[in-house]
Amino acid sequence: MADKKEQNIEAFNNAMATLTNVANSPSTPRNIRKDITDMITGLKNEEHSISVRAANAISALDDITQDPNMPSFVRTTLWQAVSTLEGIRE
Repeated sequence: MADKKEQNIEAFNNAMATLTNVANSPSTPRNIRKDITDMITGLKNEEHSISVRAANAISALDDITQDPNMPSFVRTTLWQAVSTLEGIRE
């Protein structure tokens, strides 16, 4: 059980690092940077379990990646974060 929790925390931290890199990249459009920054703030809120926060982030990322003005490399990076977050289960 503790091993799975550690794996979840590691996956969560990896996804957070990916999202932070996208949010801090000057090549990411401003509106997308703001959305991702807001999402990171929600992910840090420990009011909910890590799996609930991951599920909420996946839903938000799905909406964000639908933006037609998003550069393809940013979309691909966000999909990597989604893939990482999908592995989080409690």
